[in-house]
Amino acid sequence: MLQASGSLHDPILIIGGAGEVGRWATRFLRDQHPDVPILIGGRDEQRAIRAAAAVDGTSAVVVDLTASNLGLGERRVSAVATLFTDETGAALRWAQQMGVGHVNISPSISELGLETATFMQNPAAAPVVLGTEWLVGATSVPSLLFAREFGRLENIHIEAVLDEQEAFGPAANADLERQMHAGAAALMRTAGAWRWCHGDETRSKVRAIDGTELDANMFSPNDVLLLANATGAPDIRFDLAIGMSSARRNGGPVSTEIMINLSGLDHAGRQLRKRHAIIHPGGQMPLTGLGVALVLERLAGLAGDTPPSGLYFPAQLIDHATYFKRLRASGGEVIELEPIQRAPQGADHV
Repeated sequence: MLQASGSLHDPILIIGGAGEVGRWATRFLRDQHPDVPILIGGRDEQRAIRAAAAVDGTSAVVVDLTASNLGLGERRVSAVATLFTDETGAALRWAQQMGVGHVNISPSISELGLETATFMQNPAAAPVVLGTEWLVGATSVPSLLFAREFGRLENIHIEAVLDEQEAFGPAANADLERQMHAGAAALMRTAGAWRWCHGDETRSKVRAIDGTELDANMFSPNDVLLLANATGAPDIRFDLAIGMSSARRNGGPVSTEIMINLSGLDHAGRQLRKRHAIIHPGGQMPLTGLGVALVLERLAGLAGDTPPSGLYFPAQLIDHATYFKRLRASGGEVIELEPIQRAPQGADHV
């Protein structure tokens, strides 16, 4: 087992770290914190060993979700991320027992009860991050920044495009499939009231960066909850299309796109519409890995003080200026687009 040496910091444990998101998160952490040890945890020892061998100062450990201590004995860690569906809830319970922060990016908005109940059982133990925002902060952090231009925000419409040719990895693909199709329901807010939409009423369209309209479905990552409570906007929806990204359609690489449409009144009471896009030529995995790394840095006390015990969304922990700096350094872009002067796609189903 490869062991990091010369560090007084307890290691960061990334369960599922051998997957695509885990590899990106590990690289981002190592780039910023060369001396902090990282543990790649997984059920497949050989796969974890191969992933750990690719990054200096990283070790592989086998994680047993049927054991109360995850099979890790007395090992200490400074923070824990779970990057696949933990149907047992064991990783979060162990993190709470150890008194360290935990982030899970897998549960859908309808599956938050397990983590919330675990936190409620011991609310003073450690911070718990409900991590399933879209690409872990890539939507919510920019949305909160752009919302500052408004004196009263009336409508938030998020449009996301995943390129159908992007290699998600088996865990990420399983999570997306489960979140989109298990129950086939999506949560939206209309005139201040929350509503679950089902079946055909979730069908919609999104307009990609190059203006192309794509078939889509309403989706509800945790962003809709965060943004409603943070901004007070009475109308919020999120639509997701899986198809050809604008970059690939125009001869470029497989990319991911997030369009953030905001409307309301500015601080002088005048009508205001804004449309911005977040783009990454590497697809969704670098953005997700970046968000995980930034959350882990906070939980481990590597970016300011460790947050107090509580329930958090990623955007409540990630420093927004840091996010944009690291986003651009990773190859991502933030651009302003011409606002769409019409009702959001799919509004006829509301």
